[in-house]
Amino acid sequence: MCDTCGCNVTPGNAELLKPGGKLSKTTGGHEAIGVLQGLLHENDHTAAHNREHFRKHGVLAVNLMSSPGAGKTSLLEATIEALKEELSMAVIEGDLETENDADRIRRHGVEAVQITTGSACHLDAHMVHEALHRLDLASLDIVFIENVGNLVCPASFDLGQQSNVTLLSVTEGDDKPAKYPVMFRASDLVLLSKSDLLPVLGDFSPDTARHHLQQLANPAPVYEVSARNGSGMKHWLHWLLHEMSQLEQQSGAIHPVVETAGPATCLVLP
Repeated sequence: MCDTCGCNVTPGNAELLKPGGKLSKTTGGHEAIGVLQGLLHENDHTAAHNREHFRKHGVLAVNLMSSPGAGKTSLLEATIEALKEELSMAVIEGDLETENDADRIRRHGVEAVQITTGSACHLDAHMVHEALHRLDLASLDIVFIENVGNLVCPASFDLGQQSNVTLLSVTEGDDKPAKYPVMFRASDLVLLSKSDLLPVLGDFSPDTARHHLQQLANPAPVYEVSARNGSGMKHWLHWLLHEMSQLEQQSGAIHPVVETAGPATCLVLP
C-alpha cells in the first residue's frame, strides 16, 4: 500500500502535516505509523462526508480504476454518448499531469473537473471533496471518478463513492486479479475492456480472468465491453441503472428520466 511507495501524502492531505495541521505533531515512538494511520483515518472521515453529499442529492458516484491505458476515458466517452440525453453526468478526472482526458470529456458537453496529483498515484477523499465544490450536485444524476491509472493504491482509499468499477483490458494478462487481489477484491463490477481485440489475441481468456476473480471470493459480475464497437455496452449501462435504482431506494431521490415498460420502470437504452 502507500506506506511502502511513499505516496500516502497527497496534494489533498498535505495541509494536515504542515505546522499547525491536525497531524503536525505525533505522540512519539512510532511517528511514521502514527502519521499513516492518522492520514487514513482523516481520509475515511472525509470520504464519509463526500458520501453524505452524494446521497443527499441522490447522485450515483462511481469510482473507475484500472492500470494506465485500459480504456477508462474511452468507456466514459461511449457512456456519455449513450446516456447524455436522459441523464446528467459529470466526471472527476485524476491524473499525475495534463488535462488531456478532461478535455476529451468536455468535448462531449459534460463537465469535467481535473485533479492533477503530481507524484501521488491515486486520488484521495480530500481531493474529491475539493472537486465537489466545483460541481452542482443538485443538477446531476451520476458523477464518475476516473482514478489515476494504477492497480495498487487506488483500491486502498475510500473516496465516498457508492461503487467501484475496475477495468481489465484484454491486452493485459488474464491473471491480473490473482496478481492484484486488493484491487479486484474491492471491485463491485469488473469490465474486460477492449473486447473487440479478443479475436486477434490468443493469450487472454475471459474465463480465466473470471476464475481468478472467483478465487478471491468476489461475486462481482464480469462483462466484456468494447467502447469502440459498442459490444457489451448494454450490460454496463443496465448495471449503472441498477445502481441508480439502489441509490434511489436508500436516499428517496427519484430520477425523472425514465420510461415505463409494462410493470417495470426503466430507461430505454440504444
